[in-house]
Amino acid sequence: MCSVSWVLCVSVFSAFDREWQKLTQRDKNAEERSRFSFLKKHDNLTQLYSLNNERELFKVATKAKRKSIYSVHPGVLMTQKWIGELKEKTGRSLEEWLKHIKKSGPKTEAERRQWLKVEFKLGTNTAGWLAERAEGKGQESSDPDLYLAAAERDVEKMYSGAKAQLRPIYDALLKLGLKVGKEAKACPCQTIVPLYRNHVFAQIKPTTQTRIDLGFALGDTKPTGRLIDTGGFAKKDRITHRIPITSLNDLDDEVKRWLIVAYERDAK
Repeated sequence: MCSVSWVLCVSVFSAFDREWQKLTQRDKNAEERSRFSFLKKHDNLTQLYSLNNERELFKVATKAKRKSIYSVHPGVLMTQKWIGELKEKTGRSLEEWLKHIKKSGPKTEAERRQWLKVEFKLGTNTAGWLAERAEGKGQESSDPDLYLAAAERDVEKMYSGAKAQLRPIYDALLKLGLKVGKEAKACPCQTIVPLYRNHVFAQIKPTTQTRIDLGFALGDTKPTGRLIDTGGFAKKDRITHRIPITSLNDLDDEVKRWLIVAYERDAK
């Protein structure tokens, strides 16, 4: 799935959507309390107390110094928020947990993950992420610059070896996806490259050595032409349709039209 690290791999699309909905709730007073609490727990973001909306908060919290065609994955902000709330929810900060795990925990990452779940009743995501961080991995899940560096490596790996011949097609699809609207952005994961507006509206996936599947978030749209229903809507997946791409000649007006449709559907 998605991401350069374990914590972003676990249902990150739906998890981020849930967190984002909490931050943008309609109740004005609750919204102000949520914003203040979030910022207070992130010392490096205290200068943002006066921001008026969470879109601006997201831009600053995930701002990277590194220049890249890609954008920082929404999961980075989710992880920053999670780190800030860790002590309140578990009794230990990230640094305190890492010190305790290394001093008192089992030796392997898998053993540590299970130990944290059983001994401290931590959830699967929390236990897995702490076990990973104790191994010195996963820093990219909360650091914008490290994420972008890892994202670029992931794309290179995705289109290497037997799939190297797909790279020109990927580059062309990426260009098309980013041109569909000014709010479009690409946030690579280990095996796919999702395209975001407010949520994922499309994704680029090298499914085989000879084919890329361009997926779309189109809800219950009836498929026509080359558009294939993936069954995603019935399963409540974000991606519900796809078009197989095997050559640059496949990047026609039909592909461009569905990209625009998916992008416009995600306007709110």
